[in-house]
Amino acid sequence: MLQRLLPIPIYTSQLPSLLRARALLLTNKLYNVKQSLMATIPKQRVSVIGGGGNVGAATAFALIAKGVPAEVLVVDVVDKAAEGQALDISDASFMMPGTCRKGTFKEAGQSDVIIITAGARQQPGEPRSNLIDRNYKIIKSIMDSLQPIKSSAKILMVSNPVDVLTDIAQKTSGLPRKQVIGSGTYLDSGRLRNELSEITGVSPTSIHAYMLGEHGDNQFTGWSSARIGGRPLLEHPKMKDINLDEIYEKIQRKAYVIIDAKGSTYYGIGICAATLAEALLNNTSQVFPVVNYVENFGCYMSWPAAIGCDGVEQSFDVKLSKDEDKKLQTAIAAIKDACSKYE
Repeated sequence: MLQRLLPIPIYTSQLPSLLRARALLLTNKLYNVKQSLMATIPKQRVSVIGGGGNVGAATAFALIAKGVPAEVLVVDVVDKAAEGQALDISDASFMMPGTCRKGTFKEAGQSDVIIITAGARQQPGEPRSNLIDRNYKIIKSIMDSLQPIKSSAKILMVSNPVDVLTDIAQKTSGLPRKQVIGSGTYLDSGRLRNELSEITGVSPTSIHAYMLGEHGDNQFTGWSSARIGGRPLLEHPKMKDINLDEIYEKIQRKAYVIIDAKGSTYYGIGICAATLAEALLNNTSQVFPVVNYVENFGCYMSWPAAIGCDGVEQSFDVKLSKDEDKKLQTAIAAIKDACSKYE
């Protein structure tokens, strides 16, 4: 049959090469069709506020590297830093569907997703309340600069303290609560799953365990709800002799170890922020432990929620032990107290 289809005689030994060549041609054609189709689809826009800094730049780069088909705007009050990061990241985009350039705050306000990584760092010995006061002014200034904000925009807060700043961003932006979320304990939960993967030998993607509550000192591990292979995590044979408090402390210390070694953390949170933005753009309905407004608690906090193109699609009940519930109540009280000062 193949002999009749070809205008020249072929030998059996030539078939593998011919078939590979045909497959390559088909692949190239499909790639060209895909590129043509993508060119006709309007790009969504993601703006990274504070993109001139390490966390913002890591987030913008992660969006490009993940192949998110969006226009990524790097926005910063330090214009030269934003320009430099945007130019550098754009060099990585030539093989990717996304693009990157420096943007303005007004352009950012009309984005589909607005990621905020800007904010003051806590100084040694500085009370947490002072840090919130300083960052409140920064976030309010950013929100004023973004106006008018696109009514369908989603805001992703990455700056710390993320629970309180997410609440402030929602109040000052005027957007519905479901459209304003924070990165919360997503990275901490990833660190937890990596640690549990080392212990159990199971892929972290197949381990369902969360850090919950207030991001930071009042977060806790939801051991009661943790699952692996459909069974309670703590029933896994390799978990029987494990000190759970030691795991918790290791997760809590991880950021400080990195900061002590290199000054700051940005790659981990960058990929987390990019993944959340991708879920918002592509309507994936994936469940993440992020800062979202939980009606049952009456405040923003890190809690499992399904994320899609409208923001938070639904928040979930989590089974907790009595001890975990006490930690939850402590976190709720701390968040409400901090947020009450910025009504």
